[in-house]
This record gives sequence, structure tokens and C-alpha cells, in this order.
Amino acid sequence: MTTDLVPELTAAALQAAIDAAGDPEDALFLQRFFKTGPGEYGEGDVFVGVRVPATRAIVKRFERMPLSEALRTLRSPVHEHRLAALLVMVRQFAVASSARQRDDALRSALHDGYLDAVREGCVNNWDLVDASAEYLVGEFLRGGGGDADAELDALAASPALWERRVAMLATFAWTKAGDGGPALRIASLLLDDREDLMHKAVGWMLREVGKRVDRALLLGFLDAHAARMPRTALSYATEHLSPEDRARYRALR
Repeated sequence: MTTDLVPELTAAALQAAIDAAGDPEDALFLQRFFKTGPGEYGEGDVFVGVRVPATRAIVKRFERMPLSEALRTLRSPVHEHRLAALLVMVRQFAVASSARQRDDALRSALHDGYLDAVREGCVNNWDLVDASAEYLVGEFLRGGGGDADAELDALAASPALWERRVAMLATFAWTKAGDGGPALRIASLLLDDREDLMHKAVGWMLREVGKRVDRALLLGFLDAHAARMPRTALSYATEHLSPEDRARYRALR
């Protein structure tokens, strides 16, 4: 992957391309959809009005941009700029993880740069987390890039909502590979979380364990924990179960 800084692959060029695709009406809709009002989880976020498919199409032109420029874009106040930067980083991570172009130094740089941005509050809405955590944290750790338990535990214990969601969504990497253990372990740490967005994330990842790994693993977790699970988490986790099973677990609450 080239690291030459050319005008076509800079943060400024990527941001300009996103801005040019913006639509004021879509910007107003997205600001409401992502709860940017006072006291809401996305308070103060700025949108220019670019939908995800259009953002992905633009990103294809910037997949070879230097990581430093992607990280600069990730510090932008504009939501769609940050999403574009994350999609660039996810693509670069996939290439650096491939058998033919394996680049462990770049994988580590992407992971570290991502976590720095998360801790700075740049990855600060559910769509940003959900597009990136599985790869830039989950796949990195699953591939032996660090102490998975320690890193996920630290994120799960954070007072910051988005760090906790990163911890939960990162486990999707293991679940998709047939290992439900990390998802069950992190979910158990987050059962008492007070945020609705975490209830949804926990329930979603539990449901995926039942669907992709082993239904018995999910049922065992529910047998042990359903009585103390938030209603939303339990609803998400049991979505694909029979009406009878769903009613039985709801009754435990």
C-alpha cells in the first residue's frame, strides 16, 4: 500500500468529496435519526446529509490513502467524514490481513489508531461503532494481535458508552468464526448497563451466538441470566426463539 501523500488521497480531498454529495434535507433527517438534540446520545453531532451507500461509493476512491490522512479525517466534526474514514480503515485492515498482502505492522497501526480515536470520542455513535469494532478490534485481537480478554474487559468497564459498545461489537468477530465464548463473557459483564443502546447491543450479540454458533449456548446463558436482563436485551436475544420460549424467559423477569 502506497504511503505517498498525493492530492487525490488526502483528508481534505475525502472530506470535499463527501461534502459535495451532501443534501440539506437528508442532513436534517440524519440529525434527528441519530439523536443529536440536547441530552440525546448524539448531542451536537454534525451531518452534511450523505447516506451510507453514497459514502461507501466515495470511499472506494480513497482506500489507498495514507493512514495518517484517514486518522485526520476521523477527527472531523462531520459525522459522514468520520464514517468514511472508518470504512477506509476497515478496508485497509482487510487487505493487510489477507494471505497475499499480510502486513502486521499496518494491522497494529490501524488498531492502535482506532482505539485512540475511540477514547478521544471520535467514534461516537452506534453506526460508527458497528461499522468498525468487529474488524479493527475484534479481528485484530482474534488474530493474536494482543491480550483479547484484558482489552475487551477494559473497554467493557469504561464509563464511556461508545467504548462499551466497541467491546460488545468486537465479539462479533469470534461469533462469526464459530466461537461464542467472548460474546457470552462480555455480555455477562454488561448486563447491568443502564444505556438502552447497550441493551440492544448485548441482546443482538447474544442472538447471533444462538443463530451462528450454538442455540444451546444461548439458552444456557438465558437460563442463568434472563431474570436480571433488561427487557430490551432479552427481547433482542430471543427474537428467533419460539413464542413459547420467549414467553418463558420473559416470565423469569
